[in-house]
Amino acid sequence: MDFNAKLLAGLDEAGRGPLAGPVSAGAVVLPPDFPFEILNDSKKHAPKNRALAAIIIKEKACWAVALVSHEEIDAMNILRASMEAMRRAFSAMKEKLPLWAEKNGLSQADLSSLVAIADGNTLPPVDCEVHAVVKADAKYPCVMAASILAKEERDRIMVSYDALYPGYGYAKHKGYPTKAHKAALAKLGPSPIQRKTFTY
Repeated sequence: MDFNAKLLAGLDEAGRGPLAGPVSAGAVVLPPDFPFEILNDSKKHAPKNRALAAIIIKEKACWAVALVSHEEIDAMNILRASMEAMRRAFSAMKEKLPLWAEKNGLSQADLSSLVAIADGNTLPPVDCEVHAVVKADAKYPCVMAASILAKEERDRIMVSYDALYPGYGYAKHKGYPTKAHKAALAKLGPSPIQRKTFTY
């Protein structure tokens, strides 16, 4: 897919598979002088490298991260919740875009060429031209950056939940359906951040 001469916004989510906690999404527009060599699919980054990449993305890019809670996931299902997280992230990012563009020497014409690329096969409801691309987080730097921010934010939240709800191991498995997580659920019952519509 040829996106030359377009201002690209990457969209990706983190946390569709866990049994607990929110789903997060990132929206990122990268400047032309971004150090693209630091990017990769967030799942392929070592945690330390991903954290360092997130710092640089936040310093240089126009970005936002948004969450959809476990209660909302139960109410609307995980696919719709993931799309809603992307919509919220994109909306927040777009609000910051004009000022960021001005600081980075981009014109109104550049802003009018904005196109969003979402990882996956479903189009999120954002207010610009948008394309869903399977494995976009391994193909497009802006989506890689969105993936990194979404995962970093969700991991940070799950670590904070570990302190609130000890015994579930959230700092380690981040709510994913590991043997340890399932064993904790069998012993302790669901935690207050459990996705009740998920099977465990």
